[in-house]
Amino acid sequence: MSPLTWAVAAVVTDASGRLLLCRRSEGARRWGLPGGRLRHDESPADAVVRAVRAETGWAVEPADLVGLYRVTDPQAPAPPAGRCGSRPDVLVHVFRAAPAGVQPAGDPVAGCLVEWWSAEGLPDVLTPTTRAAVADALAGRSGVLRHTTTADALTPPGDGPPAPPGQRASEQADSSSR
Repeated sequence: MSPLTWAVAAVVTDASGRLLLCRRSEGARRWGLPGGRLRHDESPADAVVRAVRAETGWAVEPADLVGLYRVTDPQAPAPPAGRCGSRPDVLVHVFRAAPAGVQPAGDPVAGCLVEWWSAEGLPDVLTPTTRAAVADALAGRSGVLRHTTTADALTPPGDGPPAPPGQRASEQADSSSR
């Protein structure tokens, strides 16, 4: 079993349907959902409010849980049997949220570029969780359980049919591969 990092993120949509995304200046430079790590003393809903504001400067109001997204890196070496290794697993609680005001409540964290994007004009390079969660949120899904990998990063949005209501995306992927 690998170590698990608990995280939160939000698909923040304004009144005109634009989505709030951020890009960190270091690393792969992919656009992602705003969010951060879950602290041991807070609920996921409280964590997403804190993390989005800290990262982007925007205060948000969570509406519901889009889903849980497990992210793994298939290129990381597997740990020895029975040991926790370096392959990190991240479990992201992704919420649907709206801005709590018409202007940001503060400044974004240093090194974070924050932009509003139309759903039709999203940037090409998104994190795998962002791509999946935005598709799920825009389709009106809630309670989604998905497993994404860092290798999914360049998969175009909307590839494959959406999961029917009441069916988990992972079940659909399992049944479509048969």
